[in-house]
Amino acid sequence: MRRTGIALLAGLLVLSIAAGGCATAAAGKSAGTVEPPSWQTSSLVEETATVMAVDQSTRMVTLKGPKGNSVTFKASDEVRNLAQVQVGDEVKFAYYESLAVRVLKEGEAFPAAGESAAMARAKPGEKPAGVVGTETNVNATITAIDKKAKTATLKGEDGKSVTVTPLRPEKLDEVKVGDRLVITYTEAVAVKVEKAETKK
Repeated sequence: MRRTGIALLAGLLVLSIAAGGCATAAAGKSAGTVEPPSWQTSSLVEETATVMAVDQSTRMVTLKGPKGNSVTFKASDEVRNLAQVQVGDEVKFAYYESLAVRVLKEGEAFPAAGESAAMARAKPGEKPAGVVGTETNVNATITAIDKKAKTATLKGEDGKSVTVTPLRPEKLDEVKVGDRLVITYTEAVAVKVEKAETKK
C-alpha cells in the first residue's frame, strides 16, 4: 500500500493529541469497564477560485485564487462538461482528511487492511463537479517504547518497522509494548463549478 509508511508515522502522532482538543476525540471510559484508548482527528479546508480564462479547444483553464494568485492547467478528459464552464464562474474546492487510531482489545483480531476508493461526477450537461475519496486501513504493533528518547517503534503486518517521535511524548504513558493498533486514514477532495451570480 502506498500510504502504509505515512499512516504508521501519522498514526503515532495522533497519540500526541490531547483529549478535548479541536476536532479531536478520545474514547471515554464507562463505569466498571476500561476500554482500550482510541484517538481521532480531522480537518476540512475550503477554498474558492474564479475562472479567468478557458479554452475549450485546448482544454486550458486559468483560475485566480482569493489572494490574487493565478494558475493555468489543462483539464483532463476526466473533467466532464468542460463546455459548461465560462469566464467568471466560481470553482469551489474542499479537502477533508481524518486519522483515527484504535488500540485493539486483548484477543481481538486485526481487521482486514487495505485501501478502498470511491468517486462521483456531475451528470452530462451540468456544471463540472466531482468528489473522490480514499480510505486506508493499516494494522501495526508497538514493539518498543523509549520514554527517555521519547520515541516508539511500530511494526506493520508486512514486517517493516518505523520509529517515530510523538509531538506529546506523555501520551506514550497510555500505550505499552505489544499493543496492536488499527490506523485508518481517510481523505476526500470535492470540486464544484458554480455561476458567479449565485454567490450571495
